[in-house]
Amino acid sequence: MAQQNTMPGKLPLAAFRKVARIPVGRDHLLNMIEFSICPLVLALSLWAVAFWFDGYLSPRYVVLSLIVFALTFPGSTFLSLPVWRVPARIAANWLVISGLLYFFGYASGYLDNFDLAVLLTWWWVAPSSELACHLLLRAAAPKILELQGPQRRAIVAGMNAQGLELATRLVRDPYSRTRVVGFFDDRNSERVNGDNARTLLGRIAEMPSYVKNHQVDLIYIALPMASQPRILALLDGLRDTTVSIYFVPDIFVTDLIQGRIDSVNGVPVVAVCESPFTGLNGLIKRISDIVLSLGILALVALPMLAIAIAIKLSSPGPAIFRQRRYGLDGREITVYKFRTMTVAEDGKVVQQAQKDDPRVTRLGRFLRRTSLDELPQFFNVLQGRMSIVGPRPHAVAHNETYRKLIKGYMQRHKVKPGITGWAQVNGYRGETETVEKMKARIDYDLDYLRNWSLRFDLYIIARTIWVVLGKDNAY
Repeated sequence: MAQQNTMPGKLPLAAFRKVARIPVGRDHLLNMIEFSICPLVLALSLWAVAFWFDGYLSPRYVVLSLIVFALTFPGSTFLSLPVWRVPARIAANWLVISGLLYFFGYASGYLDNFDLAVLLTWWWVAPSSELACHLLLRAAAPKILELQGPQRRAIVAGMNAQGLELATRLVRDPYSRTRVVGFFDDRNSERVNGDNARTLLGRIAEMPSYVKNHQVDLIYIALPMASQPRILALLDGLRDTTVSIYFVPDIFVTDLIQGRIDSVNGVPVVAVCESPFTGLNGLIKRISDIVLSLGILALVALPMLAIAIAIKLSSPGPAIFRQRRYGLDGREITVYKFRTMTVAEDGKVVQQAQKDDPRVTRLGRFLRRTSLDELPQFFNVLQGRMSIVGPRPHAVAHNETYRKLIKGYMQRHKVKPGITGWAQVNGYRGETETVEKMKARIDYDLDYLRNWSLRFDLYIIARTIWVVLGKDNAY
């Protein structure tokens, strides 16, 4: 998948790019073409293969192409990757998408409506066509950029962390149309950065004069917000120039969760911590949860019944274990699991299961190792209390402990808890016996909030199957 991990502690422009939604300095036309390649090629290749076999385009293939388009739009950005990594990335994306289409097509019975020869041919034609189009775009990119005109000359006000990171990324991007000429800062070269002294063009007050006497197309203002008088004076001095001006605010040095530009009754605001599931994204997430949960429950209904009977026969106590957890916005919810222990702890102190824990029954050990004990939580998903993918819910007692020890712990509750999550497929499944391990899990949870997409969810689901088969870290 084309996800980029933006873990806490990285330079602030990672958050800036999340707000901008496009690669910094990249031409808009080039980005639009790149984002469209994957969904268009996958849909159109299906049309072409279906027409080749049948001589006409059947409505069932049109519907399938629309589903594929919705799952893959916007497409991945591969221009920033080395060319040798592109085939593997395209193959990985396609294996996830095609695998899930096949799984739910088989589970629902709709797979029988399609010609197997068409699907098998499409299975190799689609990624091959996508790879060819990406290589063609890579070859044509210089010409596309040339058609847009010469490179734009930019200067940066503020030789600080965000200003230097912005300039570094512009330089590293081979498809950027922006060239950073230099910096302006009121500090001397020794105070800002000795290695970059050659790019220090002068003081902030000298910028308007420099712009008038040199061909400058863009200005990036990366001054601290505490420098408001200097910023206002600079903007006033640039009023009689035609230069484009962008503000790189220093609030991005903080750890943003779904940072983006928005407005409230026409007043522009910047989101610093927000759920990714607002508006259309929330509807997409809920529909995918319902569809996937119904499909999975239809497949596992009989195994779940057999597990419930086996639990009742193997040890005293209920088959279903209910425990209070924190859900969306930190509200308490009741989570269902198959009982795997001889106890049902849900008080102020809850001990995590450990390796060779005597409280775990023999059947319970198998259920936990295979994650079959989590199956009843698909009913939580249908109720709207949980999601299939999201931060794993912790016991209320654990939340009250760790929220005092780990900065940003409660921000994971900006979304519904999940049956599986980004932390679980990265090795943080099962017991977290140290604060350091719990912090690492929380870092992955927050990373999921920053980078959510439907394709990311599908990727995590596919990875979960692999992790469960590997039987790691579950006691």
